[in-house]
Amino acid sequence: MRRRAADHSTLHIRIVGPGDGVWISRIAPDEIDYEGELGIVIGRRCKNAPNDKSAVLDVIAGFTIINDASVRDWQAPEPGMVVSTSFDTHGPIGPWIVTLDGIGDPSDLGLRTYVNDDLRQDGRTGDMLFDIYEQVSYLSCAFTLEVGDVLSTGTPSGIARHRPGTYLKPGDVVRVEIDKNGTLENPVIAEPSPGD
Repeated sequence: MRRRAADHSTLHIRIVGPGDGVWISRIAPDEIDYEGELGIVIGRRCKNAPNDKSAVLDVIAGFTIINDASVRDWQAPEPGMVVSTSFDTHGPIGPWIVTLDGIGDPSDLGLRTYVNDDLRQDGRTGDMLFDIYEQVSYLSCAFTLEVGDVLSTGTPSGIARHRPGTYLKPGDVVRVEIDKNGTLENPVIAEPSPGD
């Protein structure tokens, strides 16, 4: 499965779901960040979509939640953030896909991220720099969006990078809630040894 990030990169990652562990990497254990995001699931092949709400909604199958963990100390050396957000298990998705008729206005949903029940992010999808319609239109001009692609749309303020002492560690639990999408919860665990 491919996941496309709103920063215009294509990511090829191992998708994990609700309840699956997010690994603290053995090679980069110190700056693992949390990022609650709305995921857009593409339902119809799309190229050069106009920046028009009805045209964009026509290619969307639904929406889901993404727990987009990032390795911040791997982010600085690479401008596109591809590797830093592509470590194994660092993109849990779920718990389901909510279709358009169940979501209402996707540009006005509350999004909250908790770590161990401590509210770390509290924003709205409408606060993103680029709304979902602009993102789908823009990305589809660069590359064809395929059925099943999942677009990560961006995250509210409150990430660990801007809150000293709050990077993830084994034993933490990250919970992302998005209005009308439910809750995605994942434990944070040490990366297993090879062969485990």
